[in-house]
Amino acid sequence: MTHPAAGQQVCYRHPERPAYIQCQRCSRYICPEDMREASVGFQCPECVAQGRANVRQPRTLAGGAISANAGVVTLVIIAVNVAAHLVVMATGGVGNSKVFDTGAMLGFAVYDGAPHGVAYGEYWRLLTAAFLHGGLLHLAFNMYALYLFGPFVEETLGRWRYIATYVTLAIGSSVFVYVLTDYRVPTIGASGAVFGLFGLALIFLIRTKQNITGMLVLLAINGFVSLGQNVSWQGHLGGFLTGLALGLVFAYAPRERRGLLHVGAFVVLWVAFIAAVVWRTADLQPLVDLFA
Repeated sequence: MTHPAAGQQVCYRHPERPAYIQCQRCSRYICPEDMREASVGFQCPECVAQGRANVRQPRTLAGGAISANAGVVTLVIIAVNVAAHLVVMATGGVGNSKVFDTGAMLGFAVYDGAPHGVAYGEYWRLLTAAFLHGGLLHLAFNMYALYLFGPFVEETLGRWRYIATYVTLAIGSSVFVYVLTDYRVPTIGASGAVFGLFGLALIFLIRTKQNITGMLVLLAINGFVSLGQNVSWQGHLGGFLTGLALGLVFAYAPRERRGLLHVGAFVVLWVAFIAAVVWRTADLQPLVDLFA
């Protein structure tokens, strides 16, 4: 091993190596191994890392990090829906599957000799119903709509905010069903959450001053379909209003208070959801006590 001559400049990271180049930021000498090419001259690894840390990462309208693979979460949600339908088909099919019976949104009913429903404490139904469907056509329609609008909202929100939003949309849809629908009627489908994505996308388009004619036509068509037989307009309305509420906060919150207001929006909505569920459950409690 060779050593630098006395008085010779050495690399600050490798004192045993002679160095002839100085870092352009800190002026310390660096050997060829530690030289990182910069816009002017070379920098040491520590200054390069510090410079990267000080660079503000670009953000979307709603504060989401720019992602090169936006849409991954949407594809995972689609896969979960498809997997859930396959499980239902493999365990007896719609109406005969235990998975379907215990996962559908239901206020209260008595079957198999026992009481069931959210009013009876089966609160998971508020979420699981959003991943169950009544058939392949129902599944395909909802997944296609999710595939069209999910990546756009996901890219705008960022991955984790999008996950929290999708769950909140699904719960919001089910809460409206619980409060406004006949407690004996089971409800399923991702359409409530999809309508929530419609609401979010509409607000984002308005905020960025884009043409919303196509979106309004789509909403009008789907709104008309929502009034059809065996379609839960309550779930669609709940998801859509939840999406509008979140969209307004995401799109118009001041940048300096964006994080706080986003968290606050989720907290307010979930408190409202819990209050509505508690109220409806108390309303149905005499019926539950009768059969429990």
